[in-house]
Amino acid sequence: MLQATKSAAEKRKDLRAGLKSGRLLRFPGAFSPLVAMAIQRHGFDGVYISGAALAADLGLPDIGLTALSEVAERGGAIARVTDLPALIDADTGFGEALNMARAIQTFEDAGLCGCHLEDQVNPKRCGHLGGKSLVSAQAMVEKIRAATSARRDNNFLFMARTDARAAEGLDGAIARAKAYVDAGADAIFPEALADESEFETFRKAVKVPLLANMTEFGKSKLLTAKQLANLGFNIVIYPVTTLRLAMKAIENGLAKIKSDGTQEPLLKQMQTRAELYELLRYKDYAKFDQDIFNFKL
Repeated sequence: MLQATKSAAEKRKDLRAGLKSGRLLRFPGAFSPLVAMAIQRHGFDGVYISGAALAADLGLPDIGLTALSEVAERGGAIARVTDLPALIDADTGFGEALNMARAIQTFEDAGLCGCHLEDQVNPKRCGHLGGKSLVSAQAMVEKIRAATSARRDNNFLFMARTDARAAEGLDGAIARAKAYVDAGADAIFPEALADESEFETFRKAVKVPLLANMTEFGKSKLLTAKQLANLGFNIVIYPVTTLRLAMKAIENGLAKIKSDGTQEPLLKQMQTRAELYELLRYKDYAKFDQDIFNFKL
């Protein structure tokens, strides 16, 4: 209703323009529509929908257990509430090449602006854990070709993620990235690069837009937005940050209520009722209702 004022097509054009702007686009992770609304309110460039965060919110580990229907439903709910472009994690594509083609059209219908597909074997692992196994480069190329040929809106951004840094080294990851670009990927997500020198090497070798994953407690050094911009990266995601912040606050709050028998000492740490209503635009909904139901029987 009183949600995004831009169509999905407009948001996809915005994302494409942002990638050409020379700026670093910052996409915090949103695990719910309400978080996406807060991200827009704070002036970020886009919203990222993490497979790991979505799985965790469903009480599942990040090993590819979520279905396309679950991911698309949550992604669509998040995209609906914001004028920012939303980029979603497609994990390993929910199956083979045909499944990835269906996923693209499902994501388009849900109002999303782009997705990324990774080259791990399913069941997959979190990108910052060891012991990952990869599909062949040819198998990934087939999925990429299926995905890009299934698009009905050419502005829908298709990004290929490679987890090859851990298994095949930096050179292997770069070789895969180049093959994925040749197959039609619009952008590349090199997962779990170690430090600035590796980000710099990747940027020099691969000519399409690049995404940096600044997830906490992982294998990559946490670089600042300024550092990443200077390295020539185009998008940075903070995929699980908001979930981690929320869950730590929830754990601490529950422990306090259990020990004290009341939540009163926690009130200053809470979003107030008024602040929540302001974010949800209660007044706008009330005005909308009055403007329509203004007749007398």
